[in-house]
Amino acid sequence: MSAPVVIVGTGLAGYNLAREFRKLDSETPLLLITADDGRSYSKPMLSTGFGKNKDADGLSMAEPGAMAEQLRAEVRTHTRISGIDPGHKRLWIGEEAVAYRDLILAWGAETVRVPVQGDASELIFPINDLEDYARFRSAAAGKRRVLLLGAGLIGCEFANDLILGGYSVDLVAPCEQVMPTLLHPAAAAAVQAGLESLGARFHLGPVLNRLQRSADGLEAHLSDGQVIACDLVVSAIGLRPRIDLAAAAGLVVNRGVVVDRELKTSHANIYALGDCAEVDGLNLLYVMPLMSCARALAQTLAGKPTAVSYGPMPITVKTPVCPLVVSPPPRGAEGVWTAEGQGADIKVLCRNAEGQLLGYALTGAAVMEKLALNKELPALLA
Repeated sequence: MSAPVVIVGTGLAGYNLAREFRKLDSETPLLLITADDGRSYSKPMLSTGFGKNKDADGLSMAEPGAMAEQLRAEVRTHTRISGIDPGHKRLWIGEEAVAYRDLILAWGAETVRVPVQGDASELIFPINDLEDYARFRSAAAGKRRVLLLGAGLIGCEFANDLILGGYSVDLVAPCEQVMPTLLHPAAAAAVQAGLESLGARFHLGPVLNRLQRSADGLEAHLSDGQVIACDLVVSAIGLRPRIDLAAAAGLVVNRGVVVDRELKTSHANIYALGDCAEVDGLNLLYVMPLMSCARALAQTLAGKPTAVSYGPMPITVKTPVCPLVVSPPPRGAEGVWTAEGQGADIKVLCRNAEGQLLGYALTGAAVMEKLALNKELPALLA
């Protein structure tokens, strides 16, 4: 029997690549390896679960057995790779060597963790996958007060969702505005005001120094002296692409696993896509680029080398209290931002010296303009 195509990871990147590959090749053996339980789910839905009153089972779309049957593949769950041997085209699971025809790294990104003093640091919950969500949902049962670390895209989405689910939410982040790396201040102010209208309380500037138990739950001690009473803490500080195993195997890494436009790493027969991949210098932790990569890489694996291209890739942020769509300008592009509108309805545009649209942020009713503006946007990877 010939060596299989091996995909490491069963998130959106891994399973979507497998689906696209099976459309083109129904015969080549296919093995998917995952460190979690292998259920198929959409990661963006993790920040909608409380508002929709869905537990982890409710967010799951298919069990691993059903996915194996659908994909005519073997799916190995709760399995961690211990090493990659590019020279012999094999990977290691403990003492077991697994040969591959092609190896695809789709193992995503891990949550950024910061050290916190105190006797309750184990009650800080990252929510990066379905099993994390299940753990947090179990811990949150019967509780009411949540402290969120981070006021970026994920932090704001979770704040909106938790409040819709009946929780009281405080957000702590060492920045001057929400989504500082993504949003113009005018759009950020609209989103923050929307969340505040639901009851969210923002503590922008300080960091969490100490988390300790109290008679009434937990006390969060901030660096500016504030003390916030809470029942549990969600960490939404950010994500870091998983690169350690790739680096140990001698693959070139930077922010992510470095790949070219055909998603090839620096070693033959090894590819990467999704949150762990840095594609031609871009590490985009969103669904649209991932889907483009899955389609292109499936063609390559099926014998038709295909370079990925990214058109405009606006990001829809799930803050229903203040709808938000943002399309950051391409890297290195120079332009001038202009803002118009008032209240929740803000339109912020970035144009270059020739008047060409480079990017935008739209909030509230202004999101209705996204389709027209998308037609003006440049491609991210033409």
